[in-house]
Amino acid sequence: MLVIQKIVLALIFTFFLQNFVSGQNSCDIFTCIEGGIVRGDTTKKTLALAFTGHEFGDGLTHITHTLVAKNVKASFFFTGDFYRNRAFKKHIKILKRKGHYLGAHSDKHLLYCDWENRDSTLVSKEIFTKDLLANYQAMQAFEIAKADALFYMPPYEWYNTTISEWTNELGLQIVNFSSGTRSNADYTTPKMKNYLSSDYIYKSIIDYEETYGLNGFILLIHAGTSPERTDKLYDRLNDLINILKQKGYAFATIPNLLKN
Repeated sequence: MLVIQKIVLALIFTFFLQNFVSGQNSCDIFTCIEGGIVRGDTTKKTLALAFTGHEFGDGLTHITHTLVAKNVKASFFFTGDFYRNRAFKKHIKILKRKGHYLGAHSDKHLLYCDWENRDSTLVSKEIFTKDLLANYQAMQAFEIAKADALFYMPPYEWYNTTISEWTNELGLQIVNFSSGTRSNADYTTPKMKNYLSSDYIYKSIIDYEETYGLNGFILLIHAGTSPERTDKLYDRLNDLINILKQKGYAFATIPNLLKN
């Protein structure tokens, strides 16, 4: 009976997501940039933790243990290369078993559009489609079907309207981090001109919350960073969850955050 119930719930969930993605009014309901949803319902004190990974996954053990200890569900977006990396397979299986959302992040972490001229698309539709579908193929090794992961976070968290349209044609919906904090800069290393310490990033999150609030926020943290960065933001995850819970926030996976 339990197995049947799980199947029924999965079918209902898939039906909901398919109808959500195929709808034309998602950006009338939520905050969007270039066709990608960047923030959920701002009237509800709920946010989503989102983790991306391509080359590095050094934070997976700490992140997983922290989320379990705090009873928090999060969303993870990994590239095909990440899913195929033997060093990460055990961690991915644990994340799936614990009920976290596992999604795609492109297969080879391509740069879709120019940094200075966002309208300038750097990949063809054929290359984009082939690469993204290869990501989903890699996810099948963990029994994650495309229908289970209809929310997609692009590589570099950088895309344009053309990429959004191509994504929608595949039955998927782009999601991206909410702007305002500097959490997405946790990949920077001391040698980079744009390097920011974890103390600075952590303070930017707290300051933004105190000024504007984090209702409906998608807060991005990288699942791993270069060894050249020894100052890891994910080490502050326990403190971050504690303070946000104290402020009355609930945590949800991105599919649950974007439910009506």
